[in-house]
Amino acid sequence: MKKLRSQEWFGPLDKNGFIHRSWMKNQGWPHDLFDGRPVIGICNTWSELTPCNAHFRELAEFVKRGVWEAGGFPLEFPVMSLGETVLRPTAMLFRNLASMDVEESIRGNPLDGVVLLMGCDKTTPSLLMGAASCDLPTIGLSGGPMLSGKFRGNDLGSGTGVWQMTEKIRSGEMRSEEFFEAESCMHRSKGHCMTMGTASTMASMVEALGMSLPGNAAIPAVDARRSTLAQMTGRRIVQMVKDDLRISQILTRGAFDNAIRTNAAIGGSTNAVIHLIALAGRIGVSLCLDDFDRLGDGMPCLVDIQPSGEHLMEDLFYAGGLPAVLRELGEAGVLNRDALTANGRSIWDNVADAPCWNRAVVHPFGQPFKENAGIAVLRGNLAPDGAVIKLSAASPHLLKHRGRAIVFESIEEFHTRINDEALEVDENSVMVLKNCGPRGYPGMAEVGNMPLPPKVLRKGIQDMVRISDARMSGTAYGTVVLHACPEAAAGGPLAFVHSGDMISLDVHQRHLGLEIDDSTLAARRAKWTPPPLPERGWERLYVQHVQQAHQGADLDFLVGRSGARVTRDSH
Repeated sequence: MKKLRSQEWFGPLDKNGFIHRSWMKNQGWPHDLFDGRPVIGICNTWSELTPCNAHFRELAEFVKRGVWEAGGFPLEFPVMSLGETVLRPTAMLFRNLASMDVEESIRGNPLDGVVLLMGCDKTTPSLLMGAASCDLPTIGLSGGPMLSGKFRGNDLGSGTGVWQMTEKIRSGEMRSEEFFEAESCMHRSKGHCMTMGTASTMASMVEALGMSLPGNAAIPAVDARRSTLAQMTGRRIVQMVKDDLRISQILTRGAFDNAIRTNAAIGGSTNAVIHLIALAGRIGVSLCLDDFDRLGDGMPCLVDIQPSGEHLMEDLFYAGGLPAVLRELGEAGVLNRDALTANGRSIWDNVADAPCWNRAVVHPFGQPFKENAGIAVLRGNLAPDGAVIKLSAASPHLLKHRGRAIVFESIEEFHTRINDEALEVDENSVMVLKNCGPRGYPGMAEVGNMPLPPKVLRKGIQDMVRISDARMSGTAYGTVVLHACPEAAAGGPLAFVHSGDMISLDVHQRHLGLEIDDSTLAARRAKWTPPPLPERGWERLYVQHVQQAHQGADLDFLVGRSGARVTRDSH
């Protein structure tokens, strides 16, 4: 084992060594803990304002057990916690800020290795991004999904059920009393969303990337085996430090290819596109939007899970978890089998013998739940830098469509107008939402899955084509075109769409077009005025430096890896 990084703080027999050891000893630590044990930082996103992560204090204690058992010295530290459910205007606005918190906390402290405790949507990419910029031995541990929701004898999926019931309320099919009764039935245990929303998707990405121990994605938060996994994770990080197994050795191009294909196989969230591109940028791996189309084109969806299917994460765990899915990919020849994982073995070594206990949940590669279910990348004069659509959640009959645009300049205008019976809209219309991208919202909120107008819902219509520069929750569904780049607030073509314009969508041809001539588009562009900068604070810095969605929406000055070296002493 090479010289421990923490010994730069705790090893010297001088004034600085005295200060570092002495102040730590006010917590009761004995002197021998500073004599060369690997110091393991437990990066904790616990917060009572982040319900998905509210059990992380307990989870961290199990990690510490494992670290102690393996001869390490665990030290827990907090970083900014991002709760998708209550944080306004959107947790995505703060993903990059949290990643800076993680990066600087790791770099500035005497840590030899790090365990990342993450659960709710943006806590996973923010922790991975910050850790990647430092490149220490690192392992991830997700908090786990909550138990399946149960309402009147049926499964109720987090997020997905909300969107479904909200539409029923607006169409008159459900009473308000029933809607509110479902609240405590949907979220009935600790953990993050138990649908294949962004939280479960990113937990699966952590496992598919090799950044966790096998089984990380699907073990329910309240299952004792989640605590066991935490303890084993604590043991493993100590050995990773001894082996100097750093995050850059795991996050290779092959690992990202595995993650992209896994995302298609699980019917994962479109948000994974932005987060994986941003993470790749931090570690120095070349990854672009076209890679998702190239690697995902023709990929089947193997997992029957909401919002694309019927089951929930608890069912996936009982069926064999993500290892069962990865084995299918490996046997089909679409998995980079040699990709290294955090346990020191290849991903194929981890899953070659993984069982599947329920083929109704995890389908064989040759008999998939849905065919051609990857994320498609669309281009055209409406999105020259690309837009995405989640095929597994879209309606097949709408994948080729031409309709008249109904334009909403902002999400506030949408909410004001959508319930108006005088709105000139029908099921053939294309709903267009502007100014909800990285700069425009700012933060690129999950508002792209616009609710349908009540006058359309009453006809029994369940889906319409919707286009925006926004994101949507991974728990959402529908024929929703997202992440249109460049965004409207950056002067992208979306800014120049008028109600009444004809829009053509052809997913098979990967085309998204606005049917106006170049001169008309140029005239509209000439009249456009960019929105003003926010007045102060993080929001202003964010808008000035955020990249577009196809680049991962990271801040331009955060792209790349700086390493873990601290350039100056503290005293």
